[in-house]
Amino acid sequence: MLRTALGRYINNFKGFTREVWILALITFINRAGTMVLPFLSKYLKEDLHFTYSEVGWIMVAFGMGSMLGSWLGGKLTDKIGFYKIMIFSLFTSGILFILLQYITSFGGLCIAMFIIMAISDMFRPAMFVSLSVYAKPENRVRALSLVRLAVNLGFAAGPTIGGFIILAMGYQSLFWVDGSTCIIAILIFAFYIKEKKRVPLATDDIANKVAPKSIYKDKPFWLLLFISFVIVTVFFQIFSTLPLYHNEKFGLSEFQTGMILSVNGLLVFLFEMPIVSMLERKKVNRIKTIFYGSLCIAAGYYVLLLDSWAFILLISIVLLSFGEIFAFPFTNAVSLSRAPKGQEGQYMGLFTMSFSLAHITSSKMGLEIIAHYGYQINWIIMGTLGILASFCCILLNKMIHSSEKINQ
Repeated sequence: MLRTALGRYINNFKGFTREVWILALITFINRAGTMVLPFLSKYLKEDLHFTYSEVGWIMVAFGMGSMLGSWLGGKLTDKIGFYKIMIFSLFTSGILFILLQYITSFGGLCIAMFIIMAISDMFRPAMFVSLSVYAKPENRVRALSLVRLAVNLGFAAGPTIGGFIILAMGYQSLFWVDGSTCIIAILIFAFYIKEKKRVPLATDDIANKVAPKSIYKDKPFWLLLFISFVIVTVFFQIFSTLPLYHNEKFGLSEFQTGMILSVNGLLVFLFEMPIVSMLERKKVNRIKTIFYGSLCIAAGYYVLLLDSWAFILLISIVLLSFGEIFAFPFTNAVSLSRAPKGQEGQYMGLFTMSFSLAHITSSKMGLEIIAHYGYQINWIIMGTLGILASFCCILLNKMIHSSEKINQ
């Protein structure tokens, strides 16, 4: 029984090209290496003695740089290709992360974080486009899930490794390790993966290439961006307000909170690939899958209203995890599938910008609501936003079906 289940699980990872596996490997190395980020606010507050307000502004610069990088990466990917952007982004950001340790002034760090994230996050849209080239068409959603799995494993390993490095050698060594992993990852990429051009357009597509459709007129795509922004804003409360709630309401320690949050990574690791594979085999409507994901995320916050029982925290994290599994891979996939040939970079650039904007919005909005109205109101608002996203999925499904009928 166990051997059969293990065999089925392993089968979900079959059929990928060598390039996809290498992309997943360098993504894991890169994300595990970004171990500076979980400790950044702590480093700024305790080592450099900035005020909470100054730390907040540096993190805003971080988020704004991420947004610019996502947009630039998308634009430049369409103009000069994903391969060059990926190499430039990781190699340059690796060097800049090493140099970051020598900048200690408030203004200098605001500028430095903005520039580093602008260059670093050019990688994301380029990487998404590379999957559309290196992954087989029937495997693209699973390839996106594989890369997401690498991201989750990297984020799980990074803080643990980073904590040991800080204890053993101090914060400065963290910058060296972070920068070095970026450079090592991209050297592996450049050595093992050769640049592959996109498949030339078929004769029937040449007219579309000459006069490409404006991304700004693609209404279904903009609705998808809004859905993605709302879902990610709500989900990312898991990293900001939820840990505070664990301590203030139930008196949990950092270790106990960490154990509960680790359930998220474990569930994604165990279930995302099998679930995505099953849904793709059965050709389940991707928008409906996002709809169910947004409902799960909404339920994950609504259950927190039953605050007399600590076990509800575990139920909440399970619901949020399955919401992530259903929603995140398929918002990626639908976004990429909307892009006409030659415009994939623009589409994925704007898509990754929605994530960056959600990073900026999520913690600020949640903390402001809690400060003025308390945790219960925050959970009601977050749950209701999840319901809003699910209603928007119904509308998006109708819009896409209507546009398909018109084009037939």
